[in-house]
Amino acid sequence: MRLSIDAFLDYTLAGPADLLFALEVAQMHDQILITDRLIVGGVEPLRPIIGDESLGRRTWAYGEGRITAHYTATVDIERAPTVLHGLHADKLKDLPPLVVPYLFPSRYCEADRFETAVRREFGDEEGGDKVQAMADWIRGHLDYVPGSSDVNTTAADTYVSHSGVCRDFAHLLIAMARAAGIPARMVGAYAWQLDPPDFHAVVEVWLEGGWHLVDPTGLAPTEGIARIGVGRDATDISFLTVFGQAQFNHQQVRVELVDTDRSLGVPR
Repeated sequence: MRLSIDAFLDYTLAGPADLLFALEVAQMHDQILITDRLIVGGVEPLRPIIGDESLGRRTWAYGEGRITAHYTATVDIERAPTVLHGLHADKLKDLPPLVVPYLFPSRYCEADRFETAVRREFGDEEGGDKVQAMADWIRGHLDYVPGSSDVNTTAADTYVSHSGVCRDFAHLLIAMARAAGIPARMVGAYAWQLDPPDFHAVVEVWLEGGWHLVDPTGLAPTEGIARIGVGRDATDISFLTVFGQAQFNHQQVRVELVDTDRSLGVPR
């Protein structure tokens, strides 16, 4: 499918500050970036850098006062719906070096605190079936409640409160998967059919030698997700990090399906 993406941010800085944007869709084998453009107002010249694991890129800026960022893109998603059933977990000793860090606890995903609960609740499952059971459990036990968490909320907090937003659902699945010895990382993304439209946080788990997308909220189909970047948890995938004080003014994200004549490769 071809997606049209339009994201706009509007902030006011309390003083001069460095900013790190992560808004641009990553060019990957299953998502082909056709066109994109990032315009940032109120800053000095931009400096792009490669994103984590060399996926996508981030952009440094320095500014003060009112800051706006407008990102537009057209991307072709060439990905089938994720099917976890029957996928085997890799032996830990066979994991690629870049995958190993996604086994460990991180700031928001305290995997070591979930080992007993995961054994008790999902001990009879293996591999992809275990991850699917975890995702189903999360959807069945957590309520999606905007405003129910903040930047300090961890996976353990979400497990206790039984509520959260997409980042909290993702943190909990990541913590559970890592507790079971399955590498898991967080993905910042744009998502088709997400309602209300916004930036989205989902998960990738490592099974049978590759990463597989999972949306623990169930709010967006995995075949309609355009990745921006990946990381250990929300710390690494923030769409905007301000090294200073900032006031939020306005934000808008639109992801729409483009009706395309595949024989010509152009929108109808």
